[in-house]
Amino acid sequence: MIIPYILNWTFLYFPEDKREYIPAAITCTIFLIAAILTMRLIIKISKRQEEKAKKLEEQLKKDNIVHNEK
Repeated sequence: MIIPYILNWTFLYFPEDKREYIPAAITCTIFLIAAILTMRLIIKISKRQEEKAKKLEEQLKKDNIVHNEK
């Protein structure tokens, strides 16, 4: 049952001229760089939000609105 499925992979195309891989490599590189930059942006924003949350928590503890749970 799996043999016919494997044998139907004739639609795969591997070009003889390796220059046809260049556009795919460029596109892949662009998307990889965009993904890395997006991840760094998310981490930076997350750190800012964490700092704001810590400051708010300290302010609330200072004002005795929130009690220490220790």
